[in-house]
Amino acid sequence: MSQSRQFKVFPIDGSAQSIREIEAPSHFSEIVRPDLIMRAYNAAMRNRMQPHGTDPRAGQRSSAKFCGLRKGWGHSYSYGQSRIPRLMISGGRRVGEARIVPQAVGGRRAHPPEAIHVPHEKINDKEKLKAIRSAIAATASAKFVKERGHATEGITQFPLVVESAFAGITKSKKAIEVLEKLGCSADLERASGRTRRHGKGKLRGRPYKTKKSILVVVGSSGAPVSRAVRNLPGVDVARVNQLNAKLLAPGGNPGRLTVWTEDAIAQLKGLYNTG
Repeated sequence: MSQSRQFKVFPIDGSAQSIREIEAPSHFSEIVRPDLIMRAYNAAMRNRMQPHGTDPRAGQRSSAKFCGLRKGWGHSYSYGQSRIPRLMISGGRRVGEARIVPQAVGGRRAHPPEAIHVPHEKINDKEKLKAIRSAIAATASAKFVKERGHATEGITQFPLVVESAFAGITKSKKAIEVLEKLGCSADLERASGRTRRHGKGKLRGRPYKTKKSILVVVGSSGAPVSRAVRNLPGVDVARVNQLNAKLLAPGGNPGRLTVWTEDAIAQLKGLYNTG
């Protein structure tokens, strides 16, 4: 562990000058492990998936059968027909129709998803805690924040720390003013433009993609500020006791631009310790 750091605490009255300094927890001095963060992120995303699959008997509920080459009624030998299961009914237009096989109309799928497959991925508790601490440390690194693509012009400290009163803001206009005074206006502008998705996402109700912007971390009791910033594109609010790799490193890429409240920094000291 390196020497402890000091974070400046900024007010919410619009002033760009810090009002005091606080000691940073040891989490921010952790060695950043992108490989471990990606592993925790993949495990979190896979654990959100729900097992899905087809009916094991789908496409096979048919009286069609293959009657051999030469023997029996309905054989296909020397008739120029493929040797596959066919309907063995007497008379009618459906005589000889193919069934069951994947290439037949109404047949089974060739390689359907199986409902017995569980897509969940396990990760050790210590690994997960280590990944969270590593992702927290990445929020304090200007190098990782810039590499992730955030607009950092005008930001003087990583991460940004504001007084605890910020968590009580209920109006979006006031929250935007505070974030702009902290130098986050460029990143908010970057995330405001959304792009249209090409592919099946449009059919599934998610035709637009929005970039991730600021993560606001508040105390464990929650805060009204979540309602004030919920309409800002790419901005998320999380309680300090509910952090994970998905919030701190979207896409598995560490270095998200983060704004911490003072009480969240104080409560962080007793959380995510690996022992």
